[in-house]
Amino acid sequence: MQVAVVTFDGFNELDSFIASALINRCRKDGLEAFITTPTPVVTSMNGVEVTGQRPMEFVTEADVVLIGSGVKTRDVVADDRLVSRLRFDPSRQLIGSQCSGALVLARLGLLDGMPACTDRTSRPFVEACDVTVLDAPFYAEGNIATVGGCLASQYLATWVITRTLGEEAARDVLDYVAPVGENQETVERALRAVHAGEVALR
Repeated sequence: MQVAVVTFDGFNELDSFIASALINRCRKDGLEAFITTPTPVVTSMNGVEVTGQRPMEFVTEADVVLIGSGVKTRDVVADDRLVSRLRFDPSRQLIGSQCSGALVLARLGLLDGMPACTDRTSRPFVEACDVTVLDAPFYAEGNIATVGGCLASQYLATWVITRTLGEEAARDVLDYVAPVGENQETVERALRAVHAGEVALR
């Protein structure tokens, strides 16, 4: 199972790297994430240059697609040529967004009739797309999930691992990366957020 972590120029490092790092702890179980970029090299909002592991076209074959956020997301959704490369299939793919990544899902029509999570800065722009924004870190309907807040990337990764490999796999990953002495608290908080978000407003 392959995960495309879509990473645009101006990206937020916390979004792309936390999600991919957590998911890649499941490589031995057949789940692997790849930083997926529209150009060979992208530069983060803080000037970190990253070479993409997969080209943007990889999103069509990936089993999971996660859209990271960044300071140029509004430019992304205004670029018809770039948007045309984002071909997703929610009937067979898990699709998630982080913070301003919700704008991409809205632009593609994947949030029609569905509320979403995003960060405070992106909220008015997501709402301008006629999407109801929740005061919550995680929300999912079927195969589509959104999270809000940089550190909510752990919830997006938890959702992906739980949906593909099961809750025990997610517990193992979270327990390993948790701050020492806060293992159980970290694991339970992430799973609680995901479980609550999957049944919210239903």
